Amino acid sequence: MLGLIGMFGGLILLIVLTMRGMNLLIAAPLTALFVAVLNGLPLFPQLAGEGAANYLTNYMDGFTGFIASWYLMFLTGAIFGKVMEDTGAADSVSRWIVGKMGMKRAALAVVLACAVLTYGGVSLFVVAFSVYPMALSLFKQANLPRRFIPAALAFGSTTFTMTSAGSPEIQNWIPIEFLGTSPYAGWEVSAIVAVFMMVFGYWWLTKMINKAKAKGEQFESRPTDPNNETRKELPNPLLSMLPLLIVLGFSYIFHDSLGTSALIIALTGGIISTCLINIKFIRNLSKALGDGAMGAVIAIANTAAVVGFGGVVKATPSFEAAVDVMTGIPGSPLIGGALAVAVIAGLTGSSSGGQAIALPLLAPHYLDMGVDPEALHRTVSISSGSLDSLPQGGYVVTTIRSIAGETHRDAYPAFGALSVVVPLLGAVLAVILFSIGL
Repeated sequence: MLGLIGMFGGLILLIVLTMRGMNLLIAAPLTALFVAVLNGLPLFPQLAGEGAANYLTNYMDGFTGFIASWYLMFLTGAIFGKVMEDTGAADSVSRWIVGKMGMKRAALAVVLACAVLTYGGVSLFVVAFSVYPMALSLFKQANLPRRFIPAALAFGSTTFTMTSAGSPEIQNWIPIEFLGTSPYAGWEVSAIVAVFMMVFGYWWLTKMINKAKAKGEQFESRPTDPNNETRKELPNPLLSMLPLLIVLGFSYIFHDSLGTSALIIALTGGIISTCLINIKFIRNLSKALGDGAMGAVIAIANTAAVVGFGGVVKATPSFEAAVDVMTGIPGSPLIGGALAVAVIAGLTGSSSGGQAIALPLLAPHYLDMGVDPEALHRTVSISSGSLDSLPQGGYVVTTIRSIAGETHRDAYPAFGALSVVVPLLGAVLAVILFSIGL
């Protein structure tokens, strides 16, 4: 019991500290220490048996492991976004989109840009880095409150695209290994759920923005914003879109052979093509590269801090007990599977982590019961993208703080509504549709 209190208490404490603005590099190891102490984990490897779990090793393995796996993706993604900003390409594209779609649909343009890149296989973090400059320009021209930018980025990336049938994102591919399915598992239900999440989520986003505008909120510029007003001319918007298409195309071409490493090639191609296409519009390439590198370091450090917290949680006996309880929930196996994956994703701050931990336990048990593997695949995939977006999640903190420069107090209410509530409703709809035989 004390261990469970420590595990869930640590998660709640991490959420509270994050919402209050404490730096994650401090909050995450502190709350992980709280979890470790209440679960009786030794603090240092010297105090534990050989190969046994301990606070320091498990935290740092999670922290450094994430950086080792993702640093170059973060780096190229951040630089790509800065180069798009420096050349004026992001501003040019945003103005063109506003001209075609109208100011009232600026938020929709951001959502769709994220959706295209995410469904093209670009990492969620990279999408946020890449689209933010355009989103900032769009919201500025439409005079929309900038605190909704993180919500628009997350909604376009983590809901109706990330976990849908056919998506090359890892959240749609992990179940294949354990269930013997394909990326298109349960595509009929997936299509219905995706449309529901898209329509309902965009309606909700629009309602929140309009409510804020009615109260007098508007776009507020900051000294750190790119200053494009002094530009006498901007690059051609259609040519400026080519780097985005190159990123999308390269990610598709190399995804099967290189996996996530394909993103390095794709984003490098995006950086080079942006510079070549808009070479005469480059203002300060050296500064753009430096700012991108620093932004990448801050972003990946924040995310790795939370991954380290998850590494300690996973090593506790209480975590194993919680998994056993959730996998033994009576009723439809789809409900138990969805709940188990969602909760574990919340505890570890990772949708892919929730699946990777739960499915080795769930899959054999439920398949022996005769559960349709395609239904289980789609249900757990959708549910994994819900509680992973609690305030302390690595993607959440990176997008709100490091990329958008907002506070949780201002940005998270809308962010959480669209990235937690909407996917949860989508998972419920999927269970219902599969239960009636669709």
